[in-house]
Amino acid sequence: MSRVVLSIGSNLGDPLANLRSVVDALGSRVVAVSGVYATAPWGGVEQQDFLNATLIARDPDLDCRGWLRFGQRLEEQADRVREVRWGPRSLDVDVVDCDGVVSADPELTLPHPRAHLRAFVLVPWLEVEPDAVLTVDGSVVAVRDLLAGLDRSEVDGVRRTGATLVVAQ
Repeated sequence: MSRVVLSIGSNLGDPLANLRSVVDALGSRVVAVSGVYATAPWGGVEQQDFLNATLIARDPDLDCRGWLRFGQRLEEQADRVREVRWGPRSLDVDVVDCDGVVSADPELTLPHPRAHLRAFVLVPWLEVEPDAVLTVDGSVVAVRDLLAGLDRSEVDGVRRTGATLVVAQ
């Protein structure tokens, strides 16, 4: 049984519908889904705020690369364009963690190499998994401790919206 933590985000088109498309595609594989958070863009590119959420899912037929391909297909279906690094996007599906695997493979680095630096990943993740841990530089660290180490302004910039991503039954 493969277990994955996915961070999803969107700031183009209908961002909430784009996030919901991921939940709908996962269907019964969703174990937990966070609320929706509005966050300032990360990386210095001028653009509108993002909507972000974190999902935990399980699938006995997908390995870590399978989850990567799944996310890439959803991005393609949302007409994701990769023109500017950290630029605006219709949908971003990042594999944050997959079965605790640590990999330096350039196609799929696990855990996600910048997840521990991003409040927009950590805040929603803690909402759905308060005891979450992440391997950082070879050490397993509680996600709450990673979040506590971030700049307070970045953490405060992750704002819960009233929107939810309902799992289709």
